[in-house]
Amino acid sequence: MFSLSLIHFLSLVFLLFYLFYLLQLLLTSTSTKTTKNGHKSYPFIGCFMSFHRNRHRLIHWFTELLSNSPSQTIVLARFGGRKNQMVVTANPENVEHILKTRFENYPKGKPFTDLLGDFLGIGIFNVDGDLWSTQRKLASHEFSAKSLREFVVSVLEDEVTKRLIPLLENAARDNEVVDMQDVLRRLAFDTICKISLGWDPCCLDYTRAVPQLVTAFDTAAGASAMRGTASASWVWKVKRLLNVGRERQLKEAVGVVHRAVDEIIRARRENMDGSDNNRDLLSRFISSGHSDDLMRDMVISFLVAGRDTTSAAMTWLFWLLTRHPSIEKDVLKDVTFHDKLTFEDLKKMDFLKACLCESMRLYPPVVWDSKHAAEADMLPDGTAVYKGNRVMYFPYGMGRMETLWGKDFLEFRPDRWFSEPGEFKMESPYKFPVFQGGPRVCLGKEMAFTQMKYVMASVLSRFELVPVSLEEPVFVPLLTAHMDGGFKVRVHSRSGCCEP
Repeated sequence: MFSLSLIHFLSLVFLLFYLFYLLQLLLTSTSTKTTKNGHKSYPFIGCFMSFHRNRHRLIHWFTELLSNSPSQTIVLARFGGRKNQMVVTANPENVEHILKTRFENYPKGKPFTDLLGDFLGIGIFNVDGDLWSTQRKLASHEFSAKSLREFVVSVLEDEVTKRLIPLLENAARDNEVVDMQDVLRRLAFDTICKISLGWDPCCLDYTRAVPQLVTAFDTAAGASAMRGTASASWVWKVKRLLNVGRERQLKEAVGVVHRAVDEIIRARRENMDGSDNNRDLLSRFISSGHSDDLMRDMVISFLVAGRDTTSAAMTWLFWLLTRHPSIEKDVLKDVTFHDKLTFEDLKKMDFLKACLCESMRLYPPVVWDSKHAAEADMLPDGTAVYKGNRVMYFPYGMGRMETLWGKDFLEFRPDRWFSEPGEFKMESPYKFPVFQGGPRVCLGKEMAFTQMKYVMASVLSRFELVPVSLEEPVFVPLLTAHMDGGFKVRVHSRSGCCEP
């Protein structure tokens, strides 16, 4: 039986021979060509060299290529020829075709579900077909319930008034530097755990150690995202087989997450008494009679969707408002309320919603989303799609297309979300696909806006945030995007603020 060290050695020898072969092929090729989008493509390896050269700036490279494409669509040749090419689009007609018109032809597909399968399992965000349809119907019913909306607002009130506001008050009093990105991520994780699991991890309580589930969750999400940056899927699959590097970290982290959530499910089953006192999603799913494994994977999917997405959107908006004080003044006029924030108060905050949309246009929490063509197809702009192709729509690039948003597309302008003064107008989900569109449109969209409005209004009405650094932060795209190095601020109390 081979030892692990011998397996490592043989894998390395194979890899070196393979790379030597590719290099020789590249150097001796006479049929290298530059595509109409401006990147070089080689026989057999396609755009591998361009991809590798731009691997640390993929979102900017894709955006440049899409901006130069007459149809805002590019085709990237990869290993294996046409069947393995990647289509990337920022064209709203193509996005609607993929997400709605030909929905059945563009499932997530096995290549994508393999990437996240160890972490998300058979949860709703990582499956297709009947498994997806069953979970979608169950979740759709629960998300539309008025009782869940009321529960969400009560959770937010408790978390904001008892933890967030006191934390910021102390920082203002002591002139402490606070990382708002970290604060908002902790707040979001507390909130989504209470809503999804009925469990309070107390992340926003800085006097407590962060639960092991939280650190394992971060590790699993990061390692899963890094799989997507590999030049070919066999790279991470070999590492998984050998149980080395990030793949080993992922395996260990997923084990921690699964055991922790399994224990929460077991305890919840034992404590349920058949009453309506348990209003969290897990209790609702248990009552529907589904297996523990399915419920665990569903809940993990909701934790992923509800944690870093809202915190990322709020972090970037807080930063943008520090750069645009006149817009911040307009937001302050929009977030007035009496006694405590209610759902009715939140519904009226259209300018704040416009600011959130404009922030997510420029800095979308999810940078891209991929599907895989079940059969050959033709996109509305004439791009040929072959069976098995990876087809990606690209919200980050779409927010930076002059053809979609005008010459001022890089400017932060919330007023572009009003058809006329005072009339908020949500853009088409195929022009602004941060919440997807079609049958897979985000079920938690309204819940996300409720959470973001509640937190933004509560903080802005009481505090002014002053960035420690004047440099523009770096946008980092992973499973969900974040601000490199966090968002360090000093907190100042506003005079005459609203009380909860």
